[in-house]
Parts: sequence; structure tokens; C-alpha cells
Amino acid sequence: MLKFRHRLTLIFIFFIGLSNIAAGVFTITVMRDSQIHALEEGLAERLEMYLATVDWDYVSEQSIDGEMFRKEAARMSRKTGARVTFFAADGAVLGDSAGAAAGEGAEPPPEIERAKGGSPGTHVRRDPSGEGQTMYVAMPASYGSAGVGYVRFGESMQPLDAETRRIAAYFGAGLVVILLVTALIAYRMSLSLTGPIEKMTRVAYQITNMNYRARVSISNKDEIGQLGHAINKMSESLQYQMNQIQEDESRLKSVLDNMTSGVLMVDREGKLVLLNRSAEEFLGFSSAELLGQRYTLAKTQQELTRMIAECFQRREPLRGEVVFHYPEERTLDIHAVPMTIAEDAYAGILIVLHDITAIRRLERMRSEFVANVSHELKTPIAAVKGFAETLLGGAASDPATTKSFLQIIYDESERLNRLIGDILDLSKIESKRVPLHYSPVEMKTFVENIFHMMSPEARKKGIALEASVGQDVYIEADEDRLKQILVNLLSNGITYSHDGGRVRVFVEPIVDQAERPEEYERVRITVQDFGVGIPKKDVPRIFERFYRVDKARSRVSGGTGLGLSIVKHLVELHKGTIRVESELGMGTSFVIELPVLQ
Repeated sequence: MLKFRHRLTLIFIFFIGLSNIAAGVFTITVMRDSQIHALEEGLAERLEMYLATVDWDYVSEQSIDGEMFRKEAARMSRKTGARVTFFAADGAVLGDSAGAAAGEGAEPPPEIERAKGGSPGTHVRRDPSGEGQTMYVAMPASYGSAGVGYVRFGESMQPLDAETRRIAAYFGAGLVVILLVTALIAYRMSLSLTGPIEKMTRVAYQITNMNYRARVSISNKDEIGQLGHAINKMSESLQYQMNQIQEDESRLKSVLDNMTSGVLMVDREGKLVLLNRSAEEFLGFSSAELLGQRYTLAKTQQELTRMIAECFQRREPLRGEVVFHYPEERTLDIHAVPMTIAEDAYAGILIVLHDITAIRRLERMRSEFVANVSHELKTPIAAVKGFAETLLGGAASDPATTKSFLQIIYDESERLNRLIGDILDLSKIESKRVPLHYSPVEMKTFVENIFHMMSPEARKKGIALEASVGQDVYIEADEDRLKQILVNLLSNGITYSHDGGRVRVFVEPIVDQAERPEEYERVRITVQDFGVGIPKKDVPRIFERFYRVDKARSRVSGGTGLGLSIVKHLVELHKGTIRVESELGMGTSFVIELPVLQ
């Protein structure tokens, strides 16, 4: 398909060529008509002049053998250069300079017929010889004593035709030059018109391909320049609007992806069209697996599918609590809300999934805590009450029995006091109402002081305390709370170790490959015993409050069941981590990692 500039150039050439051809044809036609008219008038004038001056008596005297008319026609033809013919009154040829015989012609020619009215008769026709056209002018004439008839002058139009052809050739050559110049000018004009349009077209295509930075570079001030300026303004407006849309979309996507709640959207046809990152985690499937599928066919939980179907049917908000068992057990609070757009048109359903697993776990832990506290308090109170009733019932008369019972009452009250103290301490630690006073702690001396404090308890069971602490290992911590952590762990290690066993404490800096040995940011503290160990099923719950692996032995040891829970919360207050590694019958290791600087 021809480009617009080429079509415009051809249109210019066509119309200018057509107008020039029409003007040339008109000019040549008018000029030829004028020349023909001039030739006709010239022949007529010469004929009239001849008729006015001819002496027929003299012509008759000079005639030989009756060839007056032929001789006169030949003589006049030589003088005028025209073909001269004499006709009788009936139109018969009397003499002809071209050599036609007398009486030749069955019918008089058209010019003779026209001259019969008394005015000159004119006619143009092609000669039988085919050498071109000839113009004839005839007039009535009186031949004197020879009678009356017509005299006709004829002149060939070949010179006129040649002149016409020459003028037409000049005109054709000029037309070619004009068309070439017109083509050049028209192409330049069309280029000046279509060039900016093509630029605007390219910019428009770039805009459709989302390149909103494209601009039209046109300096014209005419309508095309105004159109280019309008396109630039439109592009700027689209760029601004798309930037706003992209910013809003990015902001919305960021909000959705970083929401802790899961968000799903189902359109009016029942297809999943939106799924954020939290929803993927809750459902255990990626958006690529679920988007575009109907909610009944998608890999979603049965309870969720049922709620969506019910919301589609009722078209009113629904709320429910559902337990998901895949990919992990979660308790989710599900809100399903019908969506509407303009003019209350139904658009689908928005589902929001809130993870309330921690809340339900906390509620369960609180319930268990109350039950455990009640249970733990009930035992010493019951013991104190029982022995007090026994003493009041008459056992006080026996001093030995009284002393034994009073000792038991004292021990149980001490255990009760420790339990209440641990509960209050744990409550303060969990609520972060315990102020920490950080100071540099030199770990080697710190561990030696704790060993000195715990050695009496260790000697009772023949437990050996061993330490391996690097030189010049310092951390920034609350010394009293750090002592509480290690004392609790050592006490557990001594309690659950066999008689004659050992408990080890390792303190070492954690050095990454990119760091030098003297540059470290964390310190690892390991408390290891070789006692009874912890079953694998109990390891995840070892830091829960009041959780005991061996409840009978724990009561004999006098433990409250809160020590490890306190340790865990104190470590977390120091921005550290704690984990346990244990094998049943082989011993247990508690590994603490703390930052050097708080």
C-alpha cells in the first residue's frame, strides 16, 4: 500500500498535470481555430480580390482550344500558391489547377452548395491522395460572355498542422518539465505535511506500547504543530496518570503482600482473581496454582469452599472460625463479604483470613496456667492444712512428732513461697516490667563465681562442675539476670544428672568466616549434662510453664516447673536465642547465643 505522502504527491501531479493538459488543449484548440479562421479569411480575401480584378475578355482571348479556365486556373495558382478551380453554374468543373478534367465530379462539392446562397462557401476535408487536409473557399462569379459559375480557392493545411504539432511538442516538453518540478515540489510539500504526521503516528504507537515518555518534536506553529503539542500534552497527562496508577498499584500490592492477614477475591463467575502472600501461606499453594480457577475446583480447604458458596447464595457477610490442618495446623478467623461496584452491581466476594492461632494458643495457655497454678498451689496447701489439723487433733503432745510435722509445714510453705515468687517473677518478665541494667561481664570470672555458689549443691550428689571459657570473652548484659539464667540451668543439670556425674559449661565467641577471631558479635554459652535426658516428644514443650517430663521426680526435687520458662524469657530480653539438644539417657545441652553489645 502506497504511503500517504506518495499518494498525496500523485494527487498533486495528477491534478496539476490534468489542469495543464486542459489548458494546453484549450490553448492549442483556440490557436488552431484562430489560424484556421485566418486562413479562411485570407483565402476569401484573395478570392474576392481576384474576382474584382480579373478581365474575362482578356482571359477569353488568351484561351487556346477552349482551355480558358484550365489555363487561367494554372496561372492564378502560380501567382497565389493556392489550388484554383472554376465551376459551372451546375457545379461541373470547368478548369482546375490540380489537373482535374472538365466536367469531372458527379455532384458539386459542399463548398459550392454553400456558395449558391450568394455568400462564400467554406469546407475543409482530406484530399483523396491522403496528403492531409485542404481548406476550400468558393464564391459565385460571372465569367463575362462565357457565362456564370463559381470560383474556388483551396489551400493545404499541412503547414498549419505542422505548426500545431510543433506547438503541441513544445507544450508536451514543457508539461513534462512542469510535472517533474511539480513532483519535486509536491513531494517536498507532502513530506512537510506527512513528516510530522508520521512522527505523531510513531509517538502514538509508542504511547499504546506504554512508553509514555515519548514526545513529538515539532517546531511548527500551524495546526499540525498544535496537534503535536496536544499529543505531547496528552502523553504527559497519561504519563502522570500511569505513574499515579502504578504508585497506587505498587502501594496496594505492597500492602497486600505485607499484610499478616490473608486476602482472597472471587469474581462473580466464581473464579479466584486475587491471592496475597499470607493467603498462599495459609492455603499451602501458590497464586499460580489457584488464580483463574473456580473456587470449587481450586485446592482450598473444604470449610473455606463451603463458606464461599454460602456467601454466594446468601449475598451477605459471613464470619466463621476454621481450623486448617495443611500445610500446618492453624486456627483462622474467616470473613467473607460480598462486593458491589457502581449501581450496586454484584462483583464477587472478598475473603479475609485472620490467623488467630497464637490467640487461641495463648487462651489455652492461660487456661492451662490457671489450672496448673491451682494444681501446684493445692498440693502444699493441702499438706500444710493436713498436718496442722493433725497437730490440732492431739499430735502436738508428742514433741518429736510435732517437730517433724512443723518441719514439713515449713518446707511446704517454703515451696509455696518459691512457687508464688517464680509466678510473680515470670509475670514481670513476660510483661517486660523487669528493668535490665547492662554492664560489661567478663565471662571467665563470672562462671567461676557461679560454680563457687553451686558447688555445695553439686557436692551433695558428687557432681563435678567443669568450665571451658575463652580468655577475654566479654558480653554486655544484666549480670544478675544472666546469673539467674545460668543458676537455673546448672541447677537443672545437677538435679537430673546421676550421682557422680558431671556438668559442663562452655563459653565461646561465634566467629564468622568473614571476621577475624578478635572481632565477633555474638557469644555462645552451652550448659551440658550427662543425665537422664529428655524424650524427643517432650523437647518442643520443655520451655512451657509448669511442664514436667517426670512430674514425680520434679516434685521430689522441689522444682516449680517455671525455671526454664523464666530462662527463655530472660534470654529473649537480652535479644538472644536458646535451644535444647537432648537424647534420652545420654544427657541434655542448653545452647544460648547472646549478642556482645545490646
